[in-house]
Amino acid sequence: MKKVILLPFAVVAATAFLVAAKPSPKSAPEPAPSFSLPASGGGTVNLADFKGKYVVLEWWNHGCPVVQRHYRANNIQTLQKQMKEKGVVWLSICSSAPGAQGHVTGDEGSKVMKESKGSPHAVLLDPTGEVGKKYGAKTTPHIFLISPDGTTLYNGAIDNNSRGNLPAKEVVNYVVKAYEEASAGKEVSEPKTRPYGCSVKYAN
Repeated sequence: MKKVILLPFAVVAATAFLVAAKPSPKSAPEPAPSFSLPASGGGTVNLADFKGKYVVLEWWNHGCPVVQRHYRANNIQTLQKQMKEKGVVWLSICSSAPGAQGHVTGDEGSKVMKESKGSPHAVLLDPTGEVGKKYGAKTTPHIFLISPDGTTLYNGAIDNNSRGNLPAKEVVNYVVKAYEEASAGKEVSEPKTRPYGCSVKYAN
């Protein structure tokens, strides 16, 4: 008959804690959902058009006070220009439903973005909210960074300054951080953060 060796409870508990506390490996980046949307300036834009390039998706609602704050402070316009200089494609997507805050037609989208001095590659119109829901876009702004091979590298807030009251030296721009890490061949250290702003005004 085999002897049963009973370990002290403390040893068993410590072993269990170590197993539970062991960090799980980060999951691999997921493929970014494909889409095709009309652009405010005319024509259609497909995500597949930009294979081989980094792409930033900005969920945009010009009526949202948080979006207005970022544009008044020139935060997003500066970021758009910086990314463009690095060869990154920036797409601003409006998923506000007709009659809801921030909804724009093609001409309106181009006009409002121009008045805001924004310079995305295109303003894309998603009035049904189909693309926004595919991505799980929750707020405006909500930012996604897509890799040249079509995977989602970053999903979340534009920065850590949700109230707009942090000193400049304390602000972390998550989009820039993710891009710099990825373009240097490193793993993105914060692939997901909690977005902040106004809720996306999807159709009911």
